[in-house]
Amino acid sequence: MKITAQTKICMVIGDPVGHSLSPKMHNAGYEALGIDDQFVYIACLVKVKDIENFVKGVRAMKIRGVSCTIPHKMAVIPYLDDIDEVAKKIGSVNTIVNDNGRLIGYNTDWLGILTPLEKITKLNGKTVAIIGAGGAARAVSYAVTSTGAKLTIYNRTIEKAKELAKEFGGVTFSLDELENIANADIIINTTSVGLINKNETILSKKLISKNQIIFDAVYGGETQLLKDAKEKGAQTIAGIEMLLHQGVEQFKLYTGHAAPIDVMRKVLL
Repeated sequence: MKITAQTKICMVIGDPVGHSLSPKMHNAGYEALGIDDQFVYIACLVKVKDIENFVKGVRAMKIRGVSCTIPHKMAVIPYLDDIDEVAKKIGSVNTIVNDNGRLIGYNTDWLGILTPLEKITKLNGKTVAIIGAGGAARAVSYAVTSTGAKLTIYNRTIEKAKELAKEFGGVTFSLDELENIANADIIINTTSVGLINKNETILSKKLISKNQIIFDAVYGGETQLLKDAKEKGAQTIAGIEMLLHQGVEQFKLYTGHAAPIDVMRKVLL
């Protein structure tokens, strides 16, 4: 390790956060580029009730960058100095850059969704079903509708789904109506189901077909949803791909350097 008093600190915050692979990914990138004396990346568990005090700490300690995961992507917004245009449209921040004391919010989650999807299909005209209506779902909605895809949103609280649909267009359903999801071309799980218990799934296997693409934003091992999708012959995208591609853009925002993608993917896998 080459950490000195001059090393800039970057971090991921969440609750939970112990599962996060972001520190390994970013630190491997720093080492590969020989800038591990300039940057170090850590993880911090932060309760949502403490987010205001946390942001004060970022300012006081001159933390360079903060990656926000559940449940902070929207909670952090009121305490920032500025938000870039994409993050404003999405209404969710997953990246904070400390620019000489000015805290600027960005969203790179949408690239974490769009990049791996566009590697295997064209989205224009496809029906994309999102499960969940939180911060990650907002990024997904922005990503897929910007390419001309049709949106359907499934959420436990139908009012939240309707709010999302009002902003990005689309049709809404409650989780009690998940049988309709069988008609979707692409299904994206943005809930935390499967994060703690890998055997838990949000979607019955009978609703998945071989003609679909199943994308699970949960990462840290193969989820039951992805196992079921593979058994049904569907194409799958693991949450690690989202983590990688959103992290690639974060890396550049924090360091000013292009990310060594191959090195970062190897660490994640």
